[in-house]
Amino acid sequence: MYNHLQAFIDDLYKAGEIATISDPVSTEIEISRYTDRESKSPGGGKALYFANVKDSIFPVVTNLFGSDRRICMALGVNHLDELGTRMAQYMDLQPPRNLKEALGVIPLALDATRFFPRRYKGRTPPCQEVVHTGEAVDLSRIPVLKCWPKDGGRFVTLPLVFTKSLETGKRNVGMYRLQIYNRNTTGMHWHIHKDGSHYFSEYRKAGQRMPVAVAIGADPATIYAATAPMPRGMDETALAGFIRKKPVKMARCVTTDMEVPAEAEFVLEGFVDPDELRIEGPFGDHTGYYSLADNYPVFHLTAITHRREPVYSATLVGRPPMEDCYLAKATERLFLPMLRAVFPEITDYWLPWEGVFHNIVIVAIEKAYPGHAQKIMSGLWGQGQMSFCKMIVVVDRHVDPKSPQAVLKALVDHLDVTRDLTVTKGVLDVLDHSAPQPNFGHKLGIDLTARFPGEPGRGKVTLTDQPFGDKEEANLCDAVENVGACLELLPELTQNHQSRHRILALTITKSANRGGNVFADELFKTRQLLPFSIILLYDANVDLTDHSLILWKLFNNVDPARDLFFKGSQVFVDACKKGPMDGHTREWPEDVTFDV
Repeated sequence: MYNHLQAFIDDLYKAGEIATISDPVSTEIEISRYTDRESKSPGGGKALYFANVKDSIFPVVTNLFGSDRRICMALGVNHLDELGTRMAQYMDLQPPRNLKEALGVIPLALDATRFFPRRYKGRTPPCQEVVHTGEAVDLSRIPVLKCWPKDGGRFVTLPLVFTKSLETGKRNVGMYRLQIYNRNTTGMHWHIHKDGSHYFSEYRKAGQRMPVAVAIGADPATIYAATAPMPRGMDETALAGFIRKKPVKMARCVTTDMEVPAEAEFVLEGFVDPDELRIEGPFGDHTGYYSLADNYPVFHLTAITHRREPVYSATLVGRPPMEDCYLAKATERLFLPMLRAVFPEITDYWLPWEGVFHNIVIVAIEKAYPGHAQKIMSGLWGQGQMSFCKMIVVVDRHVDPKSPQAVLKALVDHLDVTRDLTVTKGVLDVLDHSAPQPNFGHKLGIDLTARFPGEPGRGKVTLTDQPFGDKEEANLCDAVENVGACLELLPELTQNHQSRHRILALTITKSANRGGNVFADELFKTRQLLPFSIILLYDANVDLTDHSLILWKLFNNVDPARDLFFKGSQVFVDACKKGPMDGHTREWPEDVTFDV
């Protein structure tokens, strides 16, 4: 496994997984354009090494983890499921029943002790080959990117933020973006649900400055570990050691009582004042929308240290697929054994990229009793990071949850919109913009499992084979004002066998007094929509033939209590932008795009 980032980069070159951009490039938008285009090419494209960055002596590398092959190379596996298999070995340890079993446990127990971080023993750690303190601290020397046109400034997007609890001394490593304010201060964007924010609250209560260190460009396993949703109090560097099969070497900082990976490319040292907040943002986020400007703590730098010839690493996030999708896939596979330890009936699960990691999860279970699907929904909504998930879909174990076609077939074959939907309330991710209030709102559970004895049966739905062509579309547009394009979805699934549903997507243009509920009420009355039981509403600028786009809009723009409208066995889903006409008073964020 790799000890530092540049060893990984060297291997990417040998594997043909990285391309060098030799032309002069700007850190403002230009590197992002290259990266976005490459990220969205088939298979995630290649990593990019920018050798000639304007106004900087340091090269920049992006899209390091943005393909199946590169994320596996980064984590030292041939397939991401290998991580989960290794994790299961440790979680499945049982008290030995005899000497033979006891001897079999010893190697695993000894191996586990090698995961924990160790102190760097050399004289000068590589991350401190060059040291700047006091007036020499100048963030402008580092080629930090402005990623999107409407970003509030330049952002460090791949930082490993090291903090420790004032009460317990336990370390946390999180990935919280940093907006550059000036030569020695940045924003510290940790959300209220994150461990860094929790530790900050301890310092605020005590009225003490919080020591913080930020590493940029560690070994790949440690970079990944900073993104993983570890339980509070568990050290992410130990997870990195587990992945690496050897400990991360740590070095004490120069000006603050913190430790960082000794092989890091750059290190920012400093503190966060407990009483200082400053506007941070907006920022083109991984949801594909700009996260809105808000007050966040301020990070004051006391030192910048780096390797003699460092490489600056950055990531670009936006509408999926992007590099962070592959990091999230690693988490999905690694944490399956942990999920199954709590819910052994779960056979597999999948977080679709279009759900941006917190809006939908599809879970397959070995169903054993009435209400089992609903029990799983409730249980998952009470578990760690899964509690932020807005939508949970439960399927039977014979349905591959990672196969979109298999899941969609289960939906059109089984869903009873009057009996299979569970709407509840709970905590939401801070980046969920569709809920009426921030951080809290409605959730939706969808039960697509076969009925178990004792459960009420599904109602009958009789679909007509009435065609929907140009004539019907024109009649619909005449019948309801401001209806635009229409497209039947999944006809290959709904017309070739006895499905329960036909699905239609259509675009609408809202006005000050015509929100989604008004359109739904008017559309319910049209005979052209009688063949369809699921009707999805989109804004006029949405390309209905782009299936990834319409799923992304569907998963991100819907509040289950406000935006679902029912009449008998028909349901309308409003996946449009919301505003006062819909009873939504929060600011709605803009889509992330290079168009200004």
